[in-house]
Amino acid sequence: MPDEGSMFGMPAEKGRWVLVFLGMAINLCLGSIYSWSVFVNPLTDYFTGSLGQSVTANEVLMPFSVFLAFFAIAMPLAGKYIETLGPRNVTIIGGVLTGLGWLLASMVTSVQMLYLVYGVIGGVGVGIAYGVPVAVAARWFPDRRGLAVGLTVLGFGFSAFLTANIAGYLISSFGVMDTFRIFGIAFVVLIIVLALPLRFPVPGWKPRGWNPPVPKPGEETCECDRGAMLRTPTFYGLWACFFIGCLAGLMAISIAKPVGTEIGIEAGLATLLVGFFAVFNGGGRPIFGSLTDRITPRNTALASFVLIALASLALWQVPAIPVYILAFAILWGCLGGWLAIAPTATGTYFGTCDYPRCYGLVFLAYGAGAIAGPQLAGFIKTTTGNYMGVFPYVLALSLIGLAIAWVLVKAPKKMTS
Repeated sequence: MPDEGSMFGMPAEKGRWVLVFLGMAINLCLGSIYSWSVFVNPLTDYFTGSLGQSVTANEVLMPFSVFLAFFAIAMPLAGKYIETLGPRNVTIIGGVLTGLGWLLASMVTSVQMLYLVYGVIGGVGVGIAYGVPVAVAARWFPDRRGLAVGLTVLGFGFSAFLTANIAGYLISSFGVMDTFRIFGIAFVVLIIVLALPLRFPVPGWKPRGWNPPVPKPGEETCECDRGAMLRTPTFYGLWACFFIGCLAGLMAISIAKPVGTEIGIEAGLATLLVGFFAVFNGGGRPIFGSLTDRITPRNTALASFVLIALASLALWQVPAIPVYILAFAILWGCLGGWLAIAPTATGTYFGTCDYPRCYGLVFLAYGAGAIAGPQLAGFIKTTTGNYMGVFPYVLALSLIGLAIAWVLVKAPKKMTS
């Protein structure tokens, strides 16, 4: 067995956990996009009040959608460079672009400019950097992949707990444009420093004393390339379920604060609740990741759709403050869960030899959900005057996801690379 020796002054089996926590911290910076709902009203006021421009709900939500879409598009394109340039260099490139997107956003004079500088540049930066800690965790933890990946991406979901409240304070103290500037500079510095120790293990490395479990006949994991993955129905089932899970969750994230104010929650408290929900978004990742290790990706996917359906039904039928808090906690938690289920399922079903490119393609489902979710929410708000009409759609989609997961999300019987 290849020997990695020591890491950070510890045996590799222990030192590898430092890489998980570095990845978590990197994702804490990258996940600041999830605090976007805190920027919605200040940006609307800035464009209408300071600049005298008329903006709609869809227009102010569009930078969120564009950012997440380019985030997802950049993931598969950047995948091969993680292998050739190395995890450290790719993360630094992505971190600089992420910070640049936030920094340039502080200089815009129209909401359309935000689409380009924040949405495209910032989104591409996050797409380049995000896949690196996930790939590093998947490679270092063949024995506990779901938990390690879940903890790594926990930072992305937990980010809004910190950044929403920091952003709220900075916006009230310095204004929304200066807040973009402060975030941009901070992200460049932090991500560069955190990226320096990132690396892959040598090929064939595994923890001492651990041997891969013996798979059932016909259900062996295939160490295959992206082309072989595309020839399986499992890929399409996983992609569709990931899309539905992300669509429901990203709709909830993009409208969390406005829905709260609609049902009578004071604006300041609604901002605090965004941070509270982020705890569930972050916590859902290691929880669902660990469940994926224990009860299979398929059963974990089924459980998530049942929870999404129940939360949507409850909020649709009983739009009260306690139900809102419980339902949004579940929706944010399930979105976080899918950010652990999907990468773990990719490694479980398709191996890790071409993992960055394989998961990059699966991750396009997230980008599709990023476009469809917030824009559907904005369309419903524009046509009905409120956001509550969103939840019957989420309920219906979760039932469709339940059926797809039951039929298609399972280990492929035979695969060839």
